[in-house]
Amino acid sequence: MTTWLNTSNQKTRPEEERLYQHLLHLVQVESPQQVITRFRALFVEGSSYPESEIMHLVDQITSLTSAQEFKFLLNRCCHIMINRWHMQPQLRAYIPELIDLFANPSTRIVASPRHSRIRRLHEFVQIFTQSEQYLTLRRLAQIMTQNHDWQSQTGDKPLLTLIRRYPYLYDHFLMGDNFNHEHQRTVRQIQYQVQKKFEINLSQYVTYQVRCHSLLGRQEHIQKVSNPTLLSDRDLNSAIKQFIGKVDGSYTYHDLAQNFINQTRSHRSFKAFKSDLHEYLVSSLRTGASKQQFNNHLYKKLQTILPESENQKVDEFLLLRTCSQLLNFLVVESKREHFTFVDLVSNQGTTITTALLLKVVLICRKVKPYLEKRLAILFNHYEYADTSCIQWLVRALEKLNIALSIYFGNLDISYFNQIYLE
Repeated sequence: MTTWLNTSNQKTRPEEERLYQHLLHLVQVESPQQVITRFRALFVEGSSYPESEIMHLVDQITSLTSAQEFKFLLNRCCHIMINRWHMQPQLRAYIPELIDLFANPSTRIVASPRHSRIRRLHEFVQIFTQSEQYLTLRRLAQIMTQNHDWQSQTGDKPLLTLIRRYPYLYDHFLMGDNFNHEHQRTVRQIQYQVQKKFEINLSQYVTYQVRCHSLLGRQEHIQKVSNPTLLSDRDLNSAIKQFIGKVDGSYTYHDLAQNFINQTRSHRSFKAFKSDLHEYLVSSLRTGASKQQFNNHLYKKLQTILPESENQKVDEFLLLRTCSQLLNFLVVESKREHFTFVDLVSNQGTTITTALLLKVVLICRKVKPYLEKRLAILFNHYEYADTSCIQWLVRALEKLNIALSIYFGNLDISYFNQIYLE
C-alpha cells in the first residue's frame, strides 16, 4: 500500500491513509456526480455518508489534527479526484464543481451525538476555504477547464480567466513549498502541454506568414492559420521581429547578450561592470525625456546594489544578485509596487519593455525563475481586474510568452529568420 507523505515529509496517520485509499477506490468506480455528492456529505455536511465507518474516520482525523494540518489533508483528497478526472477530458468539467462545494460551507448542525465533531469539521472546512491551498485549487480548476480557443478569451473578463495562456507563471502562481508532489506533477503536466501547444501554434502561424510572403502577388490558395495570441497580427509580427531581429546595428538581443557576457570576463571591478550594465540595458530604449528619466532611476538603483563589493571582480554570485535585484526594480518591488514597470510600458511600449526584461535574463539565465515569480506577483495583483481595463498588462504578458518561447522553449526559429531577419 502506498504511503502518502505530508508537506513535512512525515508519514500519514493510519486513519488518513485509509481515507485516501477509500477515495482512490471511489474515483475509479463511481461517476463524478456520485463522488461530488459523497464529498458534500463527508466534508461539507459532515453527515449522511453511506459508509458510517468512513464518517467515523473523518471524526477521528479532525479530533487528532489541527486546522492547519487538515487543510493539507483536504487538499490531498481533492487532488485524488482532480488528477483522475484531468486524465479524461470529458470529465474535466466536474473539477470546478468539486472545488465549488467548499465555497459555501455548511453551517447546519444536525442533532447527533457527533454534534461537536460536526461543528469542528465545519470550522476546519471554513479555514480551508481561506487558505492558499484552496485559492490555488480554484486557480488550477480555471486552467484545467478553460476554453482552449485562444481568441474566445477576450472581453470584459477577469485577468484570471487568461492564466492558462501563460505557462511561465504556473510555478509561482499555482505552486509553492506547501504543495504535495501530486499537485506539482499535475501542474507540470499542464504546463508542458500548454507550452508545447503554444509553440506549435506560433510556429505554424509564422510558417503561414512566410508562405504568404513568398507567394506575394501569386494566385495560390493557402489555408489560413490563426494568430495564436491576443495581439493583432501587426503587433505580433512587430514583436517577433524585435525579439529576433537586429536592434543595435547588426546585432540581435542574443548577440548583445553574448557580447556583454564576454565583456564581463575582462571587467576589473564590479563597479565597472555596473556601469557597462547600465549602458547595455538602456541602449535599446527609445530616445526622449522618458529614456533620460529612466536612465537616472536605473543609475541610482545600480549604485544601491552591493556597494560594498564594488572593488571585487565580478563572479556568478554578484551577477545573480544584481540581475535579481534589477528584476525586482523593473517589475514588482516590495509591497507589490510596480511604478517602474507601468512607466516603462507607458513611455516605451510593451515590446521594448519586454525586450528590456529579456536582456537581463539573457545575461543571467538563472534569474529566469525570478522574473517569472515577479510576473506572477503582478498577475496576482490584477487577477480579478477586467482585462478591458488592463490591456497594457495583457499585451505585456502575451509578448513575454513569445519572447520566453523563442529563447527558452523548443521553437524552431529557422522559419522566423526567413521573414523577420530580411
